[in-house]
Amino acid sequence: MFAPPPQEQARLFAKLPEEFCLKGRSSAWLFGKRNKDIGSFLEGPVLEADGSLLVADIPFGRIFRLTMDRKFHCIAEYEGEPNGLALDRNGRLWIADHRKGLLSFNRDTGKIRTELGRLRRQGFMGLNDVQFHSNGTLFFTDQGQTGMHDASGKLYARRPDGRVELLVDTIPSPNGMALSPDERTLYVAVTRANQVWRVPLHEDGSTTKVNIFLQLSGGYTGPDGLATDEAGNVYVCHCGMGCVWVFDEMGWPKRRIDVPDGLDVTAACFGGPDMKTLFILESSRGAVYTVDCPAAGNPTFAQGALEGS
Repeated sequence: MFAPPPQEQARLFAKLPEEFCLKGRSSAWLFGKRNKDIGSFLEGPVLEADGSLLVADIPFGRIFRLTMDRKFHCIAEYEGEPNGLALDRNGRLWIADHRKGLLSFNRDTGKIRTELGRLRRQGFMGLNDVQFHSNGTLFFTDQGQTGMHDASGKLYARRPDGRVELLVDTIPSPNGMALSPDERTLYVAVTRANQVWRVPLHEDGSTTKVNIFLQLSGGYTGPDGLATDEAGNVYVCHCGMGCVWVFDEMGWPKRRIDVPDGLDVTAACFGGPDMKTLFILESSRGAVYTVDCPAAGNPTFAQGALEGS
């Protein structure tokens, strides 16, 4: 439908050192993975105020801090499967844990707290990602093992007063999320359908007329993590294709950013001194890549929790 966009290659920024690689250790989360002895699987990058990145290691229950001198520091390790991460304005880290539900981590005390382990006595299928709105609402996806065979994946909204609302319950594998600059649209990666959905956010907190924003193809998995910039461009990490696609707000393809080693490109976020560097995770290899995005601007809205949670 569209001509291929310009293609470029990301550059290696840092790689998880061998001392943190747990090859030989088993994890139930690795069920169905082609390689069950990968030693780590990094996900959910989120930017800290000092420019460092926090990333999760799903199968082994770890959270790392990657400083801009390219060093990894393990700041938490627990019996869980952390996936998506988000910071609130108080610096508390919220965790979408595939096994334990919605958690938070207090950096000062080092304590992991269960915020929502189940909903109305029923457990989740397996949470995947979290995203703050500047009004304090926390969106989270419940993916589990859903897919085209079982379109029962869910999108929830946790309001500032603690109320939890189910927004959509017919998603075949809801994954990463990102907000548009005006925060009136939530983009949701729908991995097994190879799609990105557009979820309108109304003033009363409801959503209607959810539609398909992008229909992708290829790869062995599908779109995973998402990011947006202040111009409204949507950055789609295509797991199984080893690249990040960049589309404008109308869905026109603008760029294709390839990772030189590995296909498990799962997540990305903006950072750097001017917020114009895209940090990209290749999860299976524990690697972080970067690419310059000079037209990206400062996507402060993407850190909505830092401003208004």
